[in-house]
Amino acid sequence: MTSASATYPLDSVSYEDLYRRWETGNWRATEIDFSRDRGQWRDRFSELERKAARWNYGLFFWGEDAVADGLSPYIDAAPLEEQKYFLATQQADEARHAVFFKRFMHEVLEIGSGSVADGLAAIRPELTWGFEKVFGRLESMCEELRRNQSVPQLAAAVALYHVIIEATLAQPGQRFITAYLSDRDLLPGFRTGMDKVAADEERHIAFGVKLLSDLQRMDPDVPHAVADILREVIPWTIAVIVPPGWDMRYIECFGYTFEDLGEEGVISLMSKMRSAGMPIDELPGPSVFPVVGSPRERAERALHLLRAGYIGEKTGPPSKQPEDMRAFFDAVAISLDSAAAAEPGAIQWEFRDAEPWHVITANGDTHAERGRTDSPRVTFQTGFEDFVDVAAGRRDPRLLLARGRLRPKGDLRWLWKSRRMFPA
Repeated sequence: MTSASATYPLDSVSYEDLYRRWETGNWRATEIDFSRDRGQWRDRFSELERKAARWNYGLFFWGEDAVADGLSPYIDAAPLEEQKYFLATQQADEARHAVFFKRFMHEVLEIGSGSVADGLAAIRPELTWGFEKVFGRLESMCEELRRNQSVPQLAAAVALYHVIIEATLAQPGQRFITAYLSDRDLLPGFRTGMDKVAADEERHIAFGVKLLSDLQRMDPDVPHAVADILREVIPWTIAVIVPPGWDMRYIECFGYTFEDLGEEGVISLMSKMRSAGMPIDELPGPSVFPVVGSPRERAERALHLLRAGYIGEKTGPPSKQPEDMRAFFDAVAISLDSAAAAEPGAIQWEFRDAEPWHVITANGDTHAERGRTDSPRVTFQTGFEDFVDVAAGRRDPRLLLARGRLRPKGDLRWLWKSRRMFPA
């Protein structure tokens, strides 16, 4: 548990100072000049680059509108008036960002009739599965926060909004866009606006990290609430940037790779949580990250799981290739909180449609092994695809139990006593 007297990097920054920065940094979305952008969009972008940019910029437009709509319950739940004031400025910022993107999408890309609703309807079909999962969770989180304004609930909401959506997804995406546009000296109006949006988001993220560090001083349940929401949404975040048809040219045509963007997101997530006094790998309960390693390795391993069908959108049966199953069961082992096991033991999986695997759970040495173990504590009999769907959050294990498609055998008392070992 974190000491109430602990200090954090943003302790020296006050909410009043963040508000002051908003006043001095104000800008007008309606006055951005797109006159040069229109010609460059037509003449200096290839057909593929226009398709890729339209998809990428469309995600930002939809996201800015969604977050502008969702801030009201955050304002109501904030404990201090100074926090409420800043959140009110953030809501104004998000509306301004949506206006900026709406103008650009209509005036340069010629999308929609000029209204926000029409522009959003035009880009709706291009939203990715991961994007819809993350922003759908933001919508449900706002409803939860309206009903429950407790400190842990607010902390979970801030972790989702400020840390995942703004710091892990939006900030690296903004850097990616402005970098390739600056390198090629393209879209000066759009670039100007993106620089201003990025400055606003940096201020929002600083507020969110500071608020998280303050909230955990107020309630010892905050790290648990934050861990729960991160554990839920992190597997979706890597799927946000899956391009249409897995065509990596949508990213690579601008000089970057999927792994580059994923790495930047992981770096940002880890640094923000560390600054909030809750390092990602020290949060309570099962691991919130299904893979380990450097930020680059985590991005690469998450992409491996995504491509193999173990996380993300279900588009077919999961891979049964030995190297893919190894990556999957390594992630399963990482996701178990072995410290919560009643005693050390082994969990065996017997699949109807794939080779068996088992995980040895021992605090400090939990690992997966191919094949059968001699004396497992408990054995699960099920289909491999069913188990993958449970692990990916696509199926409720209780329904599989009720239908006889998941059968546990062995020391069920040990399993019950060790239930906190498993992700919720």
